[in-house]
Amino acid sequence: MQIRTPRFRRLYWLRLLLACAALGPALPATADDRAVVVFVGTSLTAGYGLPSDEAYPALVQEKIDAAGLEYRVVNAGVSGDTSAGGLRRIDWLLKMPIAVLVLELGANDMLRGLDPQTMRANLQQILDRTRVAHPDTRFAIAGMRALQNLGEGFVAEFESSFPMLAKKNDAVLIPFLLEGVAGDRELNQADGIHPNTEGQRRIAALVWPKIEPLLRPR
Repeated sequence: MQIRTPRFRRLYWLRLLLACAALGPALPATADDRAVVVFVGTSLTAGYGLPSDEAYPALVQEKIDAAGLEYRVVNAGVSGDTSAGGLRRIDWLLKMPIAVLVLELGANDMLRGLDPQTMRANLQQILDRTRVAHPDTRFAIAGMRALQNLGEGFVAEFESSFPMLAKKNDAVLIPFLLEGVAGDRELNQADGIHPNTEGQRRIAALVWPKIEPLLRPR
C-alpha cells in the first residue's frame, strides 16, 4: 500500500499549482462588469521589481478614472514572456470582455535572437484571435528597439514589425515604449533594464495620450 506522507502531499499541491500557473494568469475575481483594457506584455508591463500599483497599466487606470471613463485595466504582463508565450495564453485572456488590447511583446524575442518574422506572425495571430472573439476590440501596439549588435538586417526587420502590424490592423502605434526612459540610470532599476517607479510614470504619460482616444466612442 502506498503511503501518502505530508511531504508527498506538499509536493503534489506544489506541482498542481505550477501546472495551473502554466495555463496563464488567473483572471481577476471581480463582479466589476466594466469593459476591459488589457495590457499583454513582458516584465516592462508587469512592472518587474515594483509593487503592482506602480506598474504603468495601474497608472493608466488612475488616468482612466480621473477622466470619468468606465473601463477596468487588467495587467497581463508576464516577466520573460515572448510572442509565442503571449499567443499560448491569449485564449485564456479572451474570456474577458476586452474593449482595448495593448500589445507589448517582442523584447524577449529580440534578446533571444528569435526570428522577427516568427515574432510578427505570433503577434498577428494574437490580434486575429482577439478580433474573432471580440470584433469591436481596438488595438494599440507598443514598439521596441533592437540591440544594434544583432546586425543591421535583424534590427531593421525587428523594428519595422511594429509599424507594419499597426498599419495592417488599424492599430494605434506607440513607436517606442521606453522613449525617454531607456538608458537613463535615474529612471531604471539597478539592472539598468527595468524602469523604476519614476520610469513607469514616464511610460504611463507616454501611453495615455495614445490610448485615450480608443476609449472614446467611435
